Amino acid sequence: MLQPRTRWRIAEMSEERVKQLAEETGLSHLLAKLLLIRGIEDADSVQHFLNDRAEALYDPYQLAGMTEAVERIQKALETQERMWIYGDYDADGVSSTSLLIHLFRQLKANFDYYIPHRANEGYGLNNGAIDLAKEQGVTLIVTVDTGISAVEQVAYAKELGIDVVVTDHHEPPEVLPEAYTLVNPKLPYCPYPFKGLAGVGVALKLAHALLGEVPHHLIELAAIGTIADLMPLMGENRIIVREALTRMQHSAYPGIRALMAVGNIEPSSITSTNVAFSMAPRINASGRLEHAGIAVELLTTDDDHTAMELAGELDRLNKERQKIVEAMVKEAEQQLTEKIEQLGGIPKVIVLSDPSWNVGVIGIVASKIVERYYRPTFILGIDTESGKCKGSARSIDGFDLYEAMTEIQDVFEHYGGHTAAAGMTVKQEKLSELERRLNEIAKRELTEEHFIPCTDVDASCELQEISLKTIEELSLLEPYGMGNSCPRVLIHSAEVAETRTMGKESQHLKIMLKQNRAAIDAVAFHKGALSERIASQVKVEVLGELSINEWNGSRKPQLMLQDIRIADRQLFDYRYCSDPVQTVVQLARKLNEAGQGEAIWSTSLQEAGVHAAEPYVHCIERQSADYTSSQERVKDVIISTVPESEEAFMALAKRYPRMERLYIVLPKEPPTGRLRAPSRQMIIPVFAHLRELGSWQDEERSLLAISKRTGMSLRELRILMNVFADLAFVQVQEQASGCTYEMVKEPKKTSLESSSCYQSWNAQSEWESFWYRATSEELRAKLLQPWNNQQA
Repeated sequence: MLQPRTRWRIAEMSEERVKQLAEETGLSHLLAKLLLIRGIEDADSVQHFLNDRAEALYDPYQLAGMTEAVERIQKALETQERMWIYGDYDADGVSSTSLLIHLFRQLKANFDYYIPHRANEGYGLNNGAIDLAKEQGVTLIVTVDTGISAVEQVAYAKELGIDVVVTDHHEPPEVLPEAYTLVNPKLPYCPYPFKGLAGVGVALKLAHALLGEVPHHLIELAAIGTIADLMPLMGENRIIVREALTRMQHSAYPGIRALMAVGNIEPSSITSTNVAFSMAPRINASGRLEHAGIAVELLTTDDDHTAMELAGELDRLNKERQKIVEAMVKEAEQQLTEKIEQLGGIPKVIVLSDPSWNVGVIGIVASKIVERYYRPTFILGIDTESGKCKGSARSIDGFDLYEAMTEIQDVFEHYGGHTAAAGMTVKQEKLSELERRLNEIAKRELTEEHFIPCTDVDASCELQEISLKTIEELSLLEPYGMGNSCPRVLIHSAEVAETRTMGKESQHLKIMLKQNRAAIDAVAFHKGALSERIASQVKVEVLGELSINEWNGSRKPQLMLQDIRIADRQLFDYRYCSDPVQTVVQLARKLNEAGQGEAIWSTSLQEAGVHAAEPYVHCIERQSADYTSSQERVKDVIISTVPESEEAFMALAKRYPRMERLYIVLPKEPPTGRLRAPSRQMIIPVFAHLRELGSWQDEERSLLAISKRTGMSLRELRILMNVFADLAFVQVQEQASGCTYEMVKEPKKTSLESSSCYQSWNAQSEWESFWYRATSEELRAKLLQPWNNQQA
């Protein structure tokens, strides 16, 4: 057995409907199913999804407030009014600000831009910045990626004679700011067909309206914020990102070329993943640790040398950010451990705070805590001078952050965000109340099942369906991202033909899978320790993403393994090893590593660093499992000496009923030699020699001499002594120095088979012989049977 890391949520789809769409479009059955799962339900929709380009973008004037926004900006352009672009410090805000800078330069506007300092000012419009705008003669502020919640700040700007055009994409509050106009596709009265635009997407629509045509030259900037802000890559976002990735291969922006260079991205093969995990973190690093203006300068410079210097600075800040995050995560986990001990379990919503935490990276820390504990998480930095806490939250499936925060909005000074991510400001004295009320909501809304991570599976398929042509066809779904993830496929009942590790430290796993006549290699990075939990010839279910492995001019299908399930108990055959103790030590360590929180328990082989419940059994205990006894927690059992009898082995099966994997680690020969089956031919010469001796001591020197003379091992000799005693062939006298054996001169004639010790010897030799001579399949069938019977 091997349990999957997550719950698999398999998309259901009518096979008849899949077949119909495949016939209508000429696409493969698998691709047709994947399109249907994404809501692409007819041939016309498929055509748009696969082929639409920027010319298919909606008319920007369908956005409520766009006409008024354009008219007001055009008036400012005509009279050369002083304008401000007011943005946010994350990658969406930076790219939005940069896009409007390029646009306003093109329109020859009289403008400047302003992004608040994350630590000193916090999110959104603030009165101090508005005062500065007034001092600089600003009469129009155009917000990007912010402003929809700035009721008081917009009112203050209005008092000072400054008009505010709000362009945003965040969830609108019940009370809206009385701005000159609001442009946000999520406004309840906005008829715009696509609601999933990022802040930079709305900025792009503004540019489209002002220029009267699709601003292709700005689309790369729009893609960065769209991907970084985790917007769904469907509809218009898909069109924006797809065209942008093509343009980035020969980008006109020195800043984007420099970001690719420092991130070691090959421009000719750039993907949305490169943007998400290489470019966006570096852009975000400036606003997290210093000021987002560095990233804005990078994306707006026309000079290659300047761009490389700025990109290098962002790379340095990003590395510094990584160190800070690592330290904060350790501190947060320590704080959480103490909380778990106090509460007797993990809280349904995790709320952690500390005065030393850098508010620039709290969102990343929240994400990592969610990743490890799978609970909605709030991480807050405390400003001890003001008594205010600035925080970021990340959520799990089933818990809407924005909805929950709105329910308890009286706790916050300020809040905003989405279903899965949010930011907030709260007074320090209200932290306890925040935690209590969030957990009350979670108790009402969430079940235990919600706390098990879920993986969405797009389709089940067989290995014979996976070909180079199929995988190449799946690339039509790119670019991948939120709402259009790389397809995950589930393969049932594949057989493990071979398992091995890769990498200098054996940190990666490679499995050859077979099904009927088809085969494929499955690769899992940083999962090398799992090799000790997957036996050969076992049937598995595997979940992963399809790819093409190119090596030395050869191309073949490959599965990037994400999860695996083995329904049957497994036996691992490590017989005939030269150093069983060291094998057990290494095996136990690998199992411990793969188990993520498992520990070795009990008391033997301590000098080898392994503890065992008894001489031949070493158990790996899953500490996190909630069973009634430690024996029920055992999932892995290692046997390194043949149990003395079949009855002893059956008792072992009863003792560890939840065992999933059985490891047999035996030396080439037992330390005391193999026990041969007893026979008259073997015993008669020994009997004759002992009669000659008459008497002897039960001590090693005497027995060694007899062993050397007769060819019988010490172990067999000692058993034979018990047989002779059982048959009254010898008399045993116990003395202070030990036992003395003396042959009976005229023993009563009887058969060897009448001795219970002889019968036990025979049974034990057969039992031991089976462990050494059986095939792996025979061993598996017999030794796993007691557990399988219990299960039945």
